[in-house]
Amino acid sequence: MSTPESAAFLAKKPTVKPTFEGVDYDDNKAFKDAQDAIIREQWVKLMMARIVQEELKKCYRKNGNNHLEKCGALRERYFELLPHAKIRGFKFEQSTLPPKSQSG
Repeated sequence: MSTPESAAFLAKKPTVKPTFEGVDYDDNKAFKDAQDAIIREQWVKLMMARIVQEELKKCYRKNGNNHLEKCGALRERYFELLPHAKIRGFKFEQSTLPPKSQSG
């Protein structure tokens, strides 16, 4: 069962999706919000990988020779998170958008 989110938390929770899809580049506030959302999402993935890495270290130290049996789930989770645990920035997502169509 998940913990209910308070009204104060919901008020501060970001509402912008971490993509540039549908963002008007001329609207500076929407553009900056999209950039912040992309960076925030990358930081969350990085921190998740770091937390799993710390737990994996603790498990290795605790179990010694049996770490292959006991820490397998953590190891697999860490390997799943590892490719996404990078802060790439937003330039790549920004540059891969298709050009605006000219209606005339």
